[in-house]
Amino acid sequence: MPAATRKASPPSRRSRRNTAARGPRDAAASAEGATSGKGWPPSALSLTDQAYRQIEELICTLQLPPGTLLSEFMLAERLGIGRTPIREALQRLALDGLVVVIPRRGILVSEINLHTQLRLLEMRRVVERLLARLAAERATAAERAAFADIAAKMRRAADQSDDIAFMRHDRSFNHLIAAASRNDFAIRSINLMAALSRRFWYQHYQEVADLPVAATLHAEVAEAVARREAAAAETASDRLMDYIESFTRKTIDR
Repeated sequence: MPAATRKASPPSRRSRRNTAARGPRDAAASAEGATSGKGWPPSALSLTDQAYRQIEELICTLQLPPGTLLSEFMLAERLGIGRTPIREALQRLALDGLVVVIPRRGILVSEINLHTQLRLLEMRRVVERLLARLAAERATAAERAAFADIAAKMRRAADQSDDIAFMRHDRSFNHLIAAASRNDFAIRSINLMAALSRRFWYQHYQEVADLPVAATLHAEVAEAVARREAAAAETASDRLMDYIESFTRKTIDR
C-alpha cells in the first residue's frame, strides 16, 4: 500500500549476477535501499533515513495522530537521534503529505481526508497495476524469492493478528515491487502514495476491513510476481485495488 526517492539506475549485468546470488532477505533489503537511496538493514541507513522510517511508522500507526504538533526536540528525545537528521526527515515527510508546515505555528501531522484518499486511489490503481506487471517481467531470481518470502510473512502476520508486522511487510513489499519494476517514474509516483495509504488503512481496518483478506490479496500479487506471471500479477493487483477502494468507500458510508 511504505517516500520521495533518489533516482535508481537499472542494475548492470554484474550487479544482476550478484543480486541473483543473494537470498530473499538480502534482495528485499537491497530493494528497500534502492527506493530510499540507502542500504539495509537499519544499521546501514543514514541517521536521516533511520529518523524517516521511525517517524513515518509512528504517524502511520497513529502513535502520532493527525493534528499532533511536532518538534525537532521532542522527536530527537523520543528516537535518540540528533535534531539535524530529524529536521531532514520531517522535510521528506512533508513531501509525502504526512506532515504540514504551518508558518509561525510549527509542524503538524496532516489530517486524514476520505475524499482525498479516493482521488489518490484513482492514480494508485494505475500505478500498482503497472508495477505488478513490470516486476513480474523484470525481477531477478533473488527478488522473486524475496516476493515469495514476503507473501508468506504477510499470511503469517494475518494468522497472528499482528497488524504492525503486516504493515512492515507491506512497506517492504512496496519497496521491492517498485525496485523490481526498474521504472524510476513509477517508483516516484508510488512513493508519494504508499505511506498515506498505509496510515488510512491502519486507522480504519479494525472497523470495516479484515486483516486476513488484506494480507491474502497482497500475498497473491507477490506470489504472481514470484512466478513471473505478468497477467496474473495485473489481475491480482486489480483485485487488491477493488478491495481497497471498497474498504475506503465503506469508511465514508459509516
